[in-house]
Amino acid sequence: MSRFVVRFMKDVLGGNGREIEICQRSLEIDALNEGQAKELAKKKFCETEALCEWSLHADRIQIREANFPS
Repeated sequence: MSRFVVRFMKDVLGGNGREIEICQRSLEIDALNEGQAKELAKKKFCETEALCEWSLHADRIQIREANFPS
């Protein structure tokens, strides 16, 4: 199993009227691959935020393999 960092990103208007990207939530997920990590993260995000669909609070998902020292 690998560990992935999954970030739920949203585009919002900043104070200066320009669009900026913010991270709604970051999760560490243990999974066999990126696809499985994405699905597990979606489920956890929905549970944490009390949502039925993750895209109500985020525009996209970023996934990176975690490179934490052992």
